Amino acid sequence: MLNYSNAITEEMSYSGLQISEVKPIMKLIVRGKKREFLSAVGKSLNLILPAEANTFTKSDKLTALWLSPDEWMIFSNEVSNIDSNDYETENLLNKNIIKTNLGAVTNVTDQFVLINFKGDKIYELFETGSPFNFNDFRKKRGSVTQTILAKIDVIIQHESQNEVNLFVRRSFSQHLFSWMNDSASRL
Repeated sequence: MLNYSNAITEEMSYSGLQISEVKPIMKLIVRGKKREFLSAVGKSLNLILPAEANTFTKSDKLTALWLSPDEWMIFSNEVSNIDSNDYETENLLNKNIIKTNLGAVTNVTDQFVLINFKGDKIYELFETGSPFNFNDFRKKRGSVTQTILAKIDVIIQHESQNEVNLFVRRSFSQHLFSWMNDSASRL
């Protein structure tokens, strides 16, 4: 039985901005270089891993974020069962990737918190605490970046025009959420 605890227990809503944790969402890091690895992941999950830097691909059930030339984060598009940490996706990849020595699969479900942002002031908030230039990023749907926000490493996924997903390590999530609450109140 999984003892899941929310990293962020509240939702924030401001004029032009809504912030909430999406929980619990299955998250995996997959690594591999060979063509056979890419093929095995695609066949196992019915999802093609993005080959272009800083992009993502999506199917009905899963999303894959490009993190480096041989590393991707795969996460579920639906909330997982809170009573179990046994994921069909992870089991498939273990069978078709790890057992065939094509690559590595690491479950990071408990390591990363997924925070969803909706509204037209998302980038105003990000720009107050990040050195990253969001001008091109905000125009390009389907983009992903790894950057610093309030001195914390984050992964940002541009889902749609006024919707962004942000991944942060659980140990920094409370601090980041507190910073966002303070900064968003001043927008």
